[in-house]
Amino acid sequence: MTIALAVLGVFFYFAFRLTLTPVNDHGQAGGNLRPGRSLRFYMDQPTKEAFLQIGGNLALLAPLGVLLPIVWTSLRGPLRLALLTGAFSLAIETVQGAVVMGRAFDIDDVILNVAGVLIAYFLLGRRLSKKVRGS
Repeated sequence: MTIALAVLGVFFYFAFRLTLTPVNDHGQAGGNLRPGRSLRFYMDQPTKEAFLQIGGNLALLAPLGVLLPIVWTSLRGPLRLALLTGAFSLAIETVQGAVVMGRAFDIDDVILNVAGVLIAYFLLGRRLSKKVRGS
């Protein structure tokens, strides 16, 4: 559990560095409050950028689906895990949209972040948590 807690700390450091660092977007960052809008845009134009956006958002918080249930057994359930990581992702997106230059709020990023967490939880997190911490 100590190792998982240390890895979680390192994860948060890199996640914040990655998501809250200003970028030079040449004025292209646009916000999105309509669920599915960005996803449809990326699916309509399947480019390398679209793949990186979707894959990156799925992968960004996915480690939380493994680490959080190990550190806190109360987060073994998918609903609690989804609510907590959804709130965390929403906070990141809100800060990006309000404060970070070159970044914008996108509700689809929140959806993809939570989906990535749940995928990681169901593939590995639930079993690993039970193995490390017991039933």
